[in-house]
Amino acid sequence: MSMPTPQSRLKWLMQTLGPGMAVAATGVGAGDLVAASVAGAKFGTAVLWAAVVGALLKFAVNEGIARWQLATQTTLLEGWTQKLHRSISVYFLVYLVLWSFFVAGALISACGLAGYSLFGFGSVQGWGIVHSIAAAAFVYWGRYRYFETMMKFFIGLMFMAIILCAALILPEVDGVLYGLVLPSLPAGSTKFIFGVIGGVGGSVTLLSYGYWIREKSWLGSEHHTRVRVDLITAYALTGIFGVAVMIIAAGVSPQVATGTGIVLALADRLAEVLGPTGKWVFLVGFWGAVFSSMLGVWQGVPYLFADFLQAYRGQTPQNVRTDSKPYRWYLLYLAFPPMLVLIFGRPVWIIVLYSILGALFMPFLAATLLILNNRREWVQSFRNGLWMNLLLILSLVLFAYLGWNQLVTIR
Repeated sequence: MSMPTPQSRLKWLMQTLGPGMAVAATGVGAGDLVAASVAGAKFGTAVLWAAVVGALLKFAVNEGIARWQLATQTTLLEGWTQKLHRSISVYFLVYLVLWSFFVAGALISACGLAGYSLFGFGSVQGWGIVHSIAAAAFVYWGRYRYFETMMKFFIGLMFMAIILCAALILPEVDGVLYGLVLPSLPAGSTKFIFGVIGGVGGSVTLLSYGYWIREKSWLGSEHHTRVRVDLITAYALTGIFGVAVMIIAAGVSPQVATGTGIVLALADRLAEVLGPTGKWVFLVGFWGAVFSSMLGVWQGVPYLFADFLQAYRGQTPQNVRTDSKPYRWYLLYLAFPPMLVLIFGRPVWIIVLYSILGALFMPFLAATLLILNNRREWVQSFRNGLWMNLLLILSLVLFAYLGWNQLVTIR
């Protein structure tokens, strides 16, 4: 039997990388940029390890989602409906509707800020609306293969821009290596570190991966290696991106490290160090990050709603069609009603309810994977191994602690 050539390995890798690139591009949004930027501005390179830990934990969760699907031929959402109490699915639907509204509103605002900062005319609200309509039109009339190609383009654009900026202003290499491999907890850093760990790589959008691998016809256990390579690459890039943002932010004054203003502070810092070109390159990367996140949410989240309707009605699991009415209804729900956030803000009681449900989602996801993927009669040889169980338990504990902190803050 002939050995595979380097060219054949490269071809296989290029054919494999696809859904994972969509996960990476979707998971790196404005919230992740802000969390990493604030941590970098306040504590420099000492907490770079948090981005690596966050990427590792999100990989463990997403790999578990994919492994369940490869073993059972059902999505995780279908698994919840079929194997767990009916209330689990109802809880998720309530959470999904609230999460979708406010995350979509945040993405519209972030794209508005990115467009206005990059092009320099119009308004934040106007650019946000333009981006939302453009993303909805692309998803409504497009096909998955066009979406995947677009996400690969954006992942290349934003990673090249942000990593180039980080490389050009790289501080001492020793400090970077120390911050990566020797975890430290500077005074007052705990909540910011948990913010980075929780923000890296997304949350609900992890579930979209199962639908994207269906679109690629990765339907059986024989695709497990392909899925792992795809996800390892995706989360390696996600971790590197988080580290790069924190390196750029390390020279920003901590006094400006609040909200979305930190993003403009990063751009101004790069203008001081690298000149106007540095600022422009960073803003292009920021725009690519938030718009690709919007595209990923607009394309991936409607699968969840449509699949929920199928599973809850007891219909035989089947591929969710992107031209089905439930999918398109939910796409329009994401694209238009959340524009109201730009005008009216967020009612306080909705914020409280959304925060409570949101705080429980990641530990809920890790807990259900510990239950479902440890039952041999359900997943056979695809049961969790020791290391995967340890990573899921760590995810459960860390994300539960992060959620508790959010609840305490609300009070």
